[in-house]
Amino acid sequence: MPAITVENVLVLPRLPRLDEQTTEYRKVRRVITAPSGFEGEGFPVRRAFAGVPMPELDPFIHLDQMGEVDYAPGEPKGTPWHPHRGFETVTYIIDGIFDHQDSNGGGGTITDGDTQWMTAGSGLLHIEAPPEHLVMSGGLFHGLQLWVNLPRAAKMNPPRYQDIRGRESALLTTPDGGALLRVIAGEIDGHRGPGSTFTPITITHVTVQPGATVDLPWRSDFNALVYVLGGRGTVGTERRPVHTGQLAVHGPGEALRFAADEQQDSNTPVLDLYIMGGLPIREPVAQYGPFVMNTRDELVKAFEDYQAGRLGVIPAARVPHTDGSTPRP
Repeated sequence: MPAITVENVLVLPRLPRLDEQTTEYRKVRRVITAPSGFEGEGFPVRRAFAGVPMPELDPFIHLDQMGEVDYAPGEPKGTPWHPHRGFETVTYIIDGIFDHQDSNGGGGTITDGDTQWMTAGSGLLHIEAPPEHLVMSGGLFHGLQLWVNLPRAAKMNPPRYQDIRGRESALLTTPDGGALLRVIAGEIDGHRGPGSTFTPITITHVTVQPGATVDLPWRSDFNALVYVLGGRGTVGTERRPVHTGQLAVHGPGEALRFAADEQQDSNTPVLDLYIMGGLPIREPVAQYGPFVMNTRDELVKAFEDYQAGRLGVIPAARVPHTDGSTPRP
């Protein structure tokens, strides 16, 4: 995985050693195996939150692991233009390249370790796709897209876009140097990630070396979700086994514990985790397709606004056209 790394983690700031006698470690509430499916024009995904009760996810809504897949030439796929309203999409690319454009003027190219943070707010259209040169060549593609809910007061805020380069993430390690943490948003032990959020959350990508154990301080008022991007290990002081494509939902407490197995598969030599937590919004959620609102009436209004073109229009340069030889209707 070419997400941002360092040659020597021992030069990084280190997490504190937690006191076993006074620290309340979170117990694992459930472990879910993500079912597989397809998104957009047909790229494979794992639906990481499937089967988890919404109150345990709050303030998060949805998480797809995209790939990991090694495309042949001509195979890479993306999504067509589609609308969103009422939440934020956080797209994290581990391998490969993704282009984004939206009807609000936001967009850019993200690659290894970069994050695209799009606040849909009152609504927009957007498209996500591999660049043409990647479609032609094929290659490895692996990433995540997380949906973060917005509180009622922010659902109709103007859309915005954050382009977060992987090198901007706060990097730190454990007391023994057995893991590398990349803080994308929020804060861990005073180390703050670059992502700006409406809802207080923390997102970190953690790589754990075989045999290493991590004790991670975690805000007691946040929930805690640990998703296994790759590898094998255990979560919780009860050492519940987990592997690629599984989500561990934790109960209350002030710290997380997880560890990598001594022996890993040859294609996944370390344990890679995507860890999310946030302050629950505790508001009604009405979701249908690309809209996340508080009531059914608000969903109906979102569809009406989309159909009326009030969520934006596809930029003229991106509308399919002919060479002018086709007769006009």
